Amino acid sequence: MFNAYNQVLRDQIRAWLQEDIGTGDVTTDFTIPVGAQSKGIIHAKEAGVIAGIPVAQLVFEIVDPTLTCYAQVEDGQYVAKGTTLIIVEGSTHSILIGERLALNLMQRLSGIATKTRKFVDALEGLPTRLVDTRKTTPGHRALEKYAVRVGGGANHRFGLYDAVMIKDNHIKGAGGIIPAVERARMNIPHTMKIEVEVEDFDQLEEALQAKADIIMFDNMSPSCMAEAVRRVKSRAPHIVTEASGGITLESIREKAESGVEVISVGGLTYSVAALDISLDLNEKKAEA
Repeated sequence: MFNAYNQVLRDQIRAWLQEDIGTGDVTTDFTIPVGAQSKGIIHAKEAGVIAGIPVAQLVFEIVDPTLTCYAQVEDGQYVAKGTTLIIVEGSTHSILIGERLALNLMQRLSGIATKTRKFVDALEGLPTRLVDTRKTTPGHRALEKYAVRVGGGANHRFGLYDAVMIKDNHIKGAGGIIPAVERARMNIPHTMKIEVEVEDFDQLEEALQAKADIIMFDNMSPSCMAEAVRRVKSRAPHIVTEASGGITLESIREKAESGVEVISVGGLTYSVAALDISLDLNEKKAEA
C-alpha cells in the first residue's frame, strides 16, 4: 500500500499538516526554547490492534527529516494497554507539531483494525470472507481500507470504477435487473465482474436469469438467506453469494452460517471508535 500510494499519501499529509499548523504553532513557538530536544513516547492507552505505524512515521519525517522514529510494534499486532508503539526523538518543536496528526491517523486506523479483528474472530471456523464497503471518510479511503486488511478483513471494490454493482436505484433507473445487467455486460471489459443486490426471491430469480457474477442478499433474514444460497448454488455454483445490510457483531455468525461466501460490513469503517493512543514527552535531553 505504501509503495504505490506513497506520493499521494505524502501530498495528503502535507495538506493535513497545513490545515493544522496554519501560520504557525503559536503555543510551541512561544513556550518551548529554541533548540530543545526531547524523546516522544507514543503508547496505547487501551488494548487493541495497531494500524498506521508507517503513516505516523511518515508524518514525523515530513515535519522534520532530522527526527528519528523507531517503531516498537508492527501493524496488525494486538497490544495491551500501556504498550509503547513508537519512540520519536529530536526537536521538541517538530515532535509537538506532528503529534496530533500522527495520533489522529493512528487512532482512527487502529480503531478500524480492532473492530475488524472482532468481526473476523466472530467468523472463526467458517469459510466466509469479511469485506468492507465504500462507506469511508472522504480522502481517507485507501488508509481505511488498509486498516481493514491489517485487522484481518478484505476489501470490496475501491470505487465506482473497478466493478459493476447494481443496487436498488440502478434497478429502478434501468427498468429492472435484466436490462441493467445486459447493458452493463455490453460495455464492460470481460475481466470485470457484475454484482447485483437483491431484496427478495423475485429479484433473485431475475439476477439468476441475467447471469450475474455475484449476488448480494440485502437485509435478508438468516433463514431466507440460506434458501437463497441453496437456489443459487443448485443452479449456478460459480456465482458468488454475499450478504449485506445491518450486520452486527452479534448477528454476523448466524448470517455466515447461511452459507454465504462473503459478508460486507459498512460499519467497519463508517461507525468506529478510535483507539485511545497518546504521546508523552519523556527523558528530556539537554538543549542543542
